[in-house]
Amino acid sequence: MADEKKNPMREIKVDKLILNCCVGESGDRLTRAARVLEQLTGQQPVYSKARYTLRSFGIRRNEKIAVHVTVRGEKALEILERGLKVKEYELLQRNFSDTGNFGFGINEHIDLGIKYDPTTGIYGMDFFVCLTRPGARVARRKVRKGRIGHPHKITKEDAIQWFQDRFEGVVLAQEL
Repeated sequence: MADEKKNPMREIKVDKLILNCCVGESGDRLTRAARVLEQLTGQQPVYSKARYTLRSFGIRRNEKIAVHVTVRGEKALEILERGLKVKEYELLQRNFSDTGNFGFGINEHIDLGIKYDPTTGIYGMDFFVCLTRPGARVARRKVRKGRIGHPHKITKEDAIQWFQDRFEGVVLAQEL
């Protein structure tokens, strides 16, 4: 009898999807990458700055070098589905973090279904997925803040199981 009912508080869901496109330089290429992310998500992307100067890479401190956008809700699931289709629903064990999040990268944004534009070029991007359970707000809210117990936290094994159940994905032990 207890096996038939699932606890709704134990269900894992996607909290947010972060798409990151690091160009490594400011200027025209960065604005074109921002246009690609805006086409993909329909949201205004945010620019990220370099933390310190690296002369070997040719970047200076506080120079805009990357662009990222955070997507939540149904749109996040839809974009994640398209990204996993590019990866053929195969991820590595090391793509999953100990806190139950996972990430992967793609080399060409045109694989996501965006039409190729010669003026824009081709950009790769990183996908980061944050998973959560209902009740996680308890630890983040301002008033009456609490702690999440260890059994309620998402582990690496929980995230891998969720990925396999939700997307019928394959998790490989290591690179081939």
